Amino acid sequence: VAELRKEAGIWLRSKRCELGLSQRELAERVNMEYYTFISQIEAGRGRVPAERFRDWAAALEVDPKEFALSLMKYYDPHTFELVFDEGS
Repeated sequence: VAELRKEAGIWLRSKRCELGLSQRELAERVNMEYYTFISQIEAGRGRVPAERFRDWAAALEVDPKEFALSLMKYYDPHTFELVFDEGS
């Protein structure tokens, strides 16, 4: 689980960097008071709350469904596999 959270953080950081945003700028876009929370998520020590996926998707200019599916692979891989595994 910890390794998957780190991978999620790497994915989120890459999306932020593609837009040329600092952690502070992303925090402003998602209406977070503390940009250090962005750092924690990108380091794999936290996760984007599911109820905030739309806000984060908009801030990172990613389709909300793509955003949710991408994070589900990292945050809830068992459910993702159960629902989307084409080998079943």
